[in-house]
Amino acid sequence: MRYALLACVLAVAGIVAWYAVSAPDENTLVVYCAHDLVFSEPILKDFEKETGIRVVIVGDTEATKSLGLVQQILREGANSRCDVFWNNQVLGTVQLQRAGFLEPYQGPGYERIPESFKDPDGMWTGFAGRMRVWIVNTEKMPATPDAIDAALAASDLSPMAIAMPMFGTTLSHYSLLWAQMGGDALKVQHRDMVERGCQVVSGNATVKNLVAEGLCSFGMTDTDDYFVAHDAKLPVAQLPIRVNGQTICIPNSVAIVRGSDNLEAAQKLVDYLLSEQVELQLSASEARQIPLGPVTAGELSPEVQQLAEWARETADMTNLGQAQEECLTWLKAEYAP
Repeated sequence: MRYALLACVLAVAGIVAWYAVSAPDENTLVVYCAHDLVFSEPILKDFEKETGIRVVIVGDTEATKSLGLVQQILREGANSRCDVFWNNQVLGTVQLQRAGFLEPYQGPGYERIPESFKDPDGMWTGFAGRMRVWIVNTEKMPATPDAIDAALAASDLSPMAIAMPMFGTTLSHYSLLWAQMGGDALKVQHRDMVERGCQVVSGNATVKNLVAEGLCSFGMTDTDDYFVAHDAKLPVAQLPIRVNGQTICIPNSVAIVRGSDNLEAAQKLVDYLLSEQVELQLSASEARQIPLGPVTAGELSPEVQQLAEWARETADMTNLGQAQEECLTWLKAEYAP
């Protein structure tokens, strides 16, 4: 019921947003936002109140989140009304950078984010990360690395679920695998998993639902989805997914779209999103997102402190643009209707 109501609200908001986008005034910022609006909208409204700069938010759908807005900006080209792109990951932002659609900016917010989470030329900056994790139904199997390894080696993988890898953070995950193990090896691995019965479903939230309800024993998802089940007191636990010993931390990213009609206001919003205040706000949300810049000691919950420890072991997710293009080309052919 909660998600059905939210879908209706977002649909209405989308109509209003597109109407406003068609005729923004000089004190308006148009923000394309792939992050969940339940978390991002309050932050953008706070910015609006603090600065007096009107913000028009254009969101995306769960199934094509981030990828859909990237394609929208690419289609609009020089006529895009987007001033600031708040992506819920990095690779789509890098795609826009490679296509020449982004404006560099290195303000105070950029300076507080570590080098490994931002473009060296200031084309985009990461903040507020989340982890790729195994979600395990603890009534079905132990939540241990050994149990995961044993389950992955089984002849029957029907107790496992993953999101369709053409979209979202699963695409980022697969792009990392493509870069590290090679495309041919990933194709063999993926097809073998599917042939053994691994369930490929619409999104990370569906993976979470299947595992939390006991219809699957384990699956790949993100920490924000895991915590939805955890907070509902369902029998779940999480373990970090590792690739060659490294974890996978996927930041949000923010970038100014080239040709913004309100560059100064766009820069103010970028610095606002990259502030300690906003990173702490997102860490305290139900999503428990991980601050990437320095924050005041003692401000993080034990849960987020654990995630921050995992995030320090992350693989580099910033240089996967070519791998994503190649991987996505394969996936589109693999799942073509």
